[in-house]
Amino acid sequence: MTAYIIRRLIIGLIILLIVTMLVFLLVRLLPGDPLMVYMGNFNMGSNITSMGPEEHEALLHKYGLDRPIYEQYIDWISQVLQGHLGTSIGVGQDISKLIADVLPRTAYIGFITMVIGTFGGIFVGIYCALRRGSWMDNTLTTISNIGMTVPTFWLGIMLIYIFGYRLGWLPLFGWVNPFEDFWGSCAHLILPVASVALGGIAGMARLVRSCMLEVMRTDYVRTAWAKGLRERVIVTRHQLKNAMIPVVTALGGTIGMILGGSVFIETVFSIPGMGRLSVQAIFAYDYQIVQATALIFGAIVIFSNLAVDIAWGWLDPRIRYA
Repeated sequence: MTAYIIRRLIIGLIILLIVTMLVFLLVRLLPGDPLMVYMGNFNMGSNITSMGPEEHEALLHKYGLDRPIYEQYIDWISQVLQGHLGTSIGVGQDISKLIADVLPRTAYIGFITMVIGTFGGIFVGIYCALRRGSWMDNTLTTISNIGMTVPTFWLGIMLIYIFGYRLGWLPLFGWVNPFEDFWGSCAHLILPVASVALGGIAGMARLVRSCMLEVMRTDYVRTAWAKGLRERVIVTRHQLKNAMIPVVTALGGTIGMILGGSVFIETVFSIPGMGRLSVQAIFAYDYQIVQATALIFGAIVIFSNLAVDIAWGWLDPRIRYA
């Protein structure tokens, strides 16, 4: 098991390194000069034409943008290994502090979304599998199929329009600290969490239903029925336990879906989190923030999948020795 974990860890680190290289290269292939965008839009209305060539070169040298790309990458990755993510070109602040301020919000929303999406999907999937062929099974399966195809940002906009604008039941935008106003925070979280969690429930429900139906056809489940065991015992001890192995694997993809959804949802609902910070940095040509957020998102996805692989290897010994 130790060799399996080390092997997966090495693969994860290599993938993360490749991701950082690609992001670092792509942001520098974007057209335009980041200093022009910065001076034109983010420095109190100043214009780049008011800055002389010497001052321009000095700023390029300050942020290391006048050096070859490979030197910039080596310098940046060296700083990352020392715990320093760089300084924002747009706001001139330490990126580590910026991320430390917004990351807890994204993590808080993501955790709630994952819990609701996972357990809600498991419940719906088990119900549909046990009532296979019923009108409720057909209805919920159809809704799940539709739910998997609906874009997160479109669903968020529709929820805002219906429950926020037309009915006025819930706040439209913004963020409230749960430690300052818990119920106000809950009201602000209902729409953004629902926008992402509904898709997670749909996908998880389909997976659990398929796994449960597959396990139902196995010999040991038929033997349990023949012994006269109660349905609750058969479902919890025999069917659900073995059907959960693919579900554990799917959790890695769920985390990636939540992080991807945070980019759209935090933008749509004006939530000051990692996703919104990434979008603002892209439009502002703030290379340093784009690189840092991509690094953190990539690390979360890769090491979440590593944890899933380890859990899968623990649940199924055949995987460890494959």
